[in-house]
Amino acid sequence: MTEDRKTALVLGATGGIGGAVARKLMQRGWQVRALNRNAKAASQRMPEVEWVQGDAMDASDVRAAAEGTVLIVHAVNPPGYRDWEKLVLPMLDNTIAAARAAGARIVLPGTVYNFGPDAFPVLREDSSQNPVTRKGAIRVEMEKRLKRAAEQGTGVIIVRAGDFFGPGTTGNSWFSQIVTPGKPVRTLKNPARDGIGHQWAYLPDVAETMVALVERATSLPDFAVYHMDGFWDRDGRQMVEAIRRVSGGRPKIAAFPWWIVPLAAPFITVMREVKEMRYLWREPLRMSNAKLVAELGREPQTPIDEAVRASLVALGCLPKTAGLLANREAIVG
Repeated sequence: MTEDRKTALVLGATGGIGGAVARKLMQRGWQVRALNRNAKAASQRMPEVEWVQGDAMDASDVRAAAEGTVLIVHAVNPPGYRDWEKLVLPMLDNTIAAARAAGARIVLPGTVYNFGPDAFPVLREDSSQNPVTRKGAIRVEMEKRLKRAAEQGTGVIIVRAGDFFGPGTTGNSWFSQIVTPGKPVRTLKNPARDGIGHQWAYLPDVAETMVALVERATSLPDFAVYHMDGFWDRDGRQMVEAIRRVSGGRPKIAAFPWWIVPLAAPFITVMREVKEMRYLWREPLRMSNAKLVAELGREPQTPIDEAVRASLVALGCLPKTAGLLANREAIVG
């Protein structure tokens, strides 16, 4: 790959995973272009990105933005879980068409939603996909369309991971349900059951993994799928205990108020999605990263306290000086 061709288009660059991948690509010397319906406002947040005015729902906008690129990162999602049924697949179809026209590879952040309980407790790349939610069914269809695109000559990389946390995640993330964004950590609302393991993924680690695979793209299959181990909370208490340690106090650990979810679900879109995804907290599941490690030699894994500290600072639950102090301690150590 020549230097003048190292241009990537990131769809969803203002989101958590899209922003993390965009930053990681730039660190590795890529030129990053991003599509946004308000490019002027987006450029204030990430001025180092080449922002293009446009909409991921407009095929001509996506195709124009993809001209001259060798990579399209499809990290765009409808905000607040709204209208997934109407928007997700058309946006992906636009990405596939643009990638085919530009000769670009597609990278997709995947999830565990593709899988139902029949595939638990260990999820491998080829585990059966029998989703039990609407969102999961859409995820399965997304991957089917990408596989067809790969069979027709468009390279695809999918990295599936657990629940995202880290700088850039939205208020809809599970990590943001455990703490209260913008406030000091006083009470932790743990959605997990004692003894039930849960899979998490730190955004910077996911981004580093994706970019590492992109850099090896020529040696990968046309349709390449990998699982990350991420942070494995083996008993449903490791994440809240890490938050408790890092917060510096002794916050109370309480159970997440699951009882309110079915009451709110008919009226609040996010609560409807939470209700559908509850099965992921009722049974242990862990993603095997054996295939990923065989390819890369290792999986990027930030120490959990460091990852939690950065996440709390980004959510406004810890002062920024906490992050600076942590970095200073790491350097001195």
